[in-house]
Amino acid sequence: MTEQKISVGLDIGTTKIVAMVGQKNEFGKVEILSIGKSKSLGVHRGVVNNITQTIQSIQQATVEAESKLGLTIDEVVVGIAGQHIRSLQHSDYITRPNADEVINEEDIDKLINQVHKLVMLPGEEILHVLPQEYKVDGQAEIKEPIGMYGGRLEANFHVVVGQVSSIRNIGRCIKSAGLNMGKITLEPLASSDAVLSQEEKEAGVALIDIGGGTTDLAIFKDGIIRHTAVIPFGGNVVTEDIKEGCSIIHKQAELLKVKFGSAWPGENKDTEIVSIPGLRGRDPKEISLKTLSKIINARVVEIIEQAFLEIKNYGHEEQKKKLIAGIVLTGGGSQLKHLKQLVEYITGMDTRIGYPNEHLAGNSDTATASPMYATAVGLLMNALENGNNITPEAPKSSEEEVVNEAGIESFTAPKIALDVNEDRKTILEKWSDKFKEFLDKA
Repeated sequence: MTEQKISVGLDIGTTKIVAMVGQKNEFGKVEILSIGKSKSLGVHRGVVNNITQTIQSIQQATVEAESKLGLTIDEVVVGIAGQHIRSLQHSDYITRPNADEVINEEDIDKLINQVHKLVMLPGEEILHVLPQEYKVDGQAEIKEPIGMYGGRLEANFHVVVGQVSSIRNIGRCIKSAGLNMGKITLEPLASSDAVLSQEEKEAGVALIDIGGGTTDLAIFKDGIIRHTAVIPFGGNVVTEDIKEGCSIIHKQAELLKVKFGSAWPGENKDTEIVSIPGLRGRDPKEISLKTLSKIINARVVEIIEQAFLEIKNYGHEEQKKKLIAGIVLTGGGSQLKHLKQLVEYITGMDTRIGYPNEHLAGNSDTATASPMYATAVGLLMNALENGNNITPEAPKSSEEEVVNEAGIESFTAPKIALDVNEDRKTILEKWSDKFKEFLDKA
């Protein structure tokens, strides 16, 4: 294999864990080299609740991705979500000692570090500090203040906050699975990179990522992230409702939802019936598709209304904050039949399904362009963009077994030499460095 920069995105979801390995081709598009997928057993609503099972699931996904390439995954960019995530708006300023000198990167870093020192609720930690708009000596709506003269530098920030214990548990699982954590990023931000265009972000758009355990929301306007939220419901709750409502097992409920489920009850006739095999010689069950879609509709309406409430809280009704590009649905849950029509009916906003194929190379497998891989593609793009690269060496013939701290055996092939791009560090990189130091001390 020729020497090329390769990166890895690791999506730790409630229903599945995906390790996506890729590189950029000569046209700047993302070429997916390998995907490893495993069932997520230790995660509930985006939060790790069983360390051992999560480590095993991560190892299973990474070993599958490694076996297809014949290389060892060493460093990953990981996504974080979960019901513990919240966001807030904050304004802060610094007074510069010398107004006759132009504003430089150090001034912006000083302002951002000042926000990082904000006092949070007990057990919470700041994940992201994302500058929105700057003011220099009272002059508003400045997007890039570097190179300007001014004594007082002020900014509005979008601050994302998470639970310290949940963040540390993810870090622990990755470390115990024999991997290094390159960066950590909020999952709705990763999904938005994969499925939204710059035009949509400028016009104003709400991304709703319906996962298994959570529904993530990210709102953009004028090309800037304005609001993020994590709703603690997802596709799994719909499956549970079908299981209870139809008195069937979880596996059958999931199959029913995927194959015959619809978010719009009017689409099914009363005569449409599906037969489900009974357990251990019992008679088969007959379920009306109209009943099934009524069960699905009730829960999906609840999820959409929660997301719409967040959009309204942002101020979508105001002309200044109007989201012209409407709503983009992505994630595994967005594949439910007639969901687009239901969202348009409830919200009155233009809606489309978001596929992460815009940034993928033309020869990519069609399966990877599915909305269910939007977060993984976004994390891989984040890794490639921010220089989180690994340069593969030729595979060695010897194989070694490593027993990690958790006592779980993991198979590792040859090590990959790191080639980290030391160019200008982004805000997220700087935060990731601090987070790694914090994990090492723990």
